[in-house]
Amino acid sequence: MPDRALTVYQENHLRVAFEHHAATLYGPMVQASRAHVVMLAEQGLIPSGRAATLLRGLEAMRADDPAALTYDGSVEDVYFTVEKRLAAACGIDTSELDVQLARSRNDLDQGVFRMILREQLAAVQDEVLATAAVLLDAADRYADVVVIGYTHRRPAQPTTIGHVFAGYAEALAGQAGAYSALLDEVNVSPLGSCAFAGTDLAISAARVAELLGFDGLVVNSYEAVAGADHLMRVATLNAQALATGARFARTLMDWLSWQWVTTPAEFTQGSSIMPQKRNPVVFEHLVSMAGATAADAASVLNNVGAAWWEDSNNATTDVQARLWESDDRARRFFRLLGGVTARIEPLSPPAAGDIVATGATTTAATDTLTAAGVPFRGAHSVVGQLLREAEPDRWTVGTVLEVTDELGFADVGEEAAKELIAAANDPARVLRREQVDGPGTVAVRRQVAALRGSVARSAEHLAAYRARLDAAAARLDDVVRERVAA
Repeated sequence: MPDRALTVYQENHLRVAFEHHAATLYGPMVQASRAHVVMLAEQGLIPSGRAATLLRGLEAMRADDPAALTYDGSVEDVYFTVEKRLAAACGIDTSELDVQLARSRNDLDQGVFRMILREQLAAVQDEVLATAAVLLDAADRYADVVVIGYTHRRPAQPTTIGHVFAGYAEALAGQAGAYSALLDEVNVSPLGSCAFAGTDLAISAARVAELLGFDGLVVNSYEAVAGADHLMRVATLNAQALATGARFARTLMDWLSWQWVTTPAEFTQGSSIMPQKRNPVVFEHLVSMAGATAADAASVLNNVGAAWWEDSNNATTDVQARLWESDDRARRFFRLLGGVTARIEPLSPPAAGDIVATGATTTAATDTLTAAGVPFRGAHSVVGQLLREAEPDRWTVGTVLEVTDELGFADVGEEAAKELIAAANDPARVLRREQVDGPGTVAVRRQVAALRGSVARSAEHLAAYRARLDAAAARLDDVVRERVAA
């Protein structure tokens, strides 16, 4: 509890924001300050001895536990907490600090926000790539397991588990590419922009960016501080990716209910009243998580849109809570979805007769007549008439020829009639379909191979991205060590 009474503003905003932000902001603020002090010393803007003192204090602060920080009302926020703690670690008064020379809370906040987001987005990307790998493995494994594909919640055509899984894997591959691009967009430095108009001092913003692992600088100092497009893209990409994942989760819920696939026990919860019942509520949670992420995106868009084109808490600081929670939720969403999908196996996929009974094979049957020269609408009329007279397993060559004659297609011969009957009664024909994007077994496995390449490129991008950040961190450690020892 604080030793002093908090004002209404402190109690109802500053304290709440501090408690939410401190554990996340403190470490990156210390890291950014290390790079800034090194640059100030290299540029001759502060004496080497003073830089060494500041760096020693910052090194001590790296051992702090940000989660243990408490708000007592003596300072406004984490930014001033860092200054207060640095002065104490250096054994000097806050009036003697140079850490904010040629730096504003504005550009520091924007830089630190980017540092935090790039780490969070990289963690989301890990799970997107892992889930894509799970889907591609399953698509390859179940490329010959025939099920019914639905449109508008009604049985439509035969397909395969592999075809459906490869389809969602393609969406994941596209999302992985989008996260790669977003990582690049976020990883440019606003540091050096100060309040928004820069400084007359001979700083090197590029050196700070290099030491912190940024790939470059925001081109314009006003945009560096006022801009929020990258924040909105974080929120909306998460919302988009989870919305698509939620749709896939709902489809899996149906498959579990129909017992086409197994229900992984570790992702279920028991019934409070029926001892034998296990509920796969993970899918309900996934759908809810997608909804919450959409709400976070709406909040970010609304707040940014309500702000002025300048430094404004609406467009920057106040949206961070939504972004950080969105990123954490996205990471957990894909961990859950990938985990449950990895454990799903075929159980009792629909039998051929069950598929035929839904009418799912009628399009393939119709296509055999068009291949024999019957116009498309005429072929549909023939198959419709046949279905009104009997189920496909009762069709004979004679009944087919009678209907085609009756409807004015007397040129249809016995071979075409046999082919129509075979197509209507054999859902597994889709396994031999040669269309490159279709459900044929060979086609699906080729799709899987192509998508593996796309996913691998995103994985390589992420590995290279992290390697650059690690190399920058090592360089910063080295130069700090040298200056402290000098």
